[in-house]
Amino acid sequence: MNKPVIADKKPAVMPLKAGTYYWCSCGQSPTQPFCNGSHQGTEFTPLAFEVTEQKQVALCNCKHTSNPPYCDGAHSKL
Repeated sequence: MNKPVIADKKPAVMPLKAGTYYWCSCGQSPTQPFCNGSHQGTEFTPLAFEVTEQKQVALCNCKHTSNPPYCDGAHSKL
């Protein structure tokens, strides 16, 4: 698997509380946009990211963002 699975062509927009999260980079996790370990056996690894205070985020689901884990609109070009 050289390319990630496109989980969705729109971002996951949601509020997140302060804490550490693990963004799925392979696109295989059924708990998108978060990792559940489905990347095992691939070259992909989850991306840990920190939220310092509760805020609304738009997390990439197409896995082609140039600013992971955040959506940068790359899904509009797929």
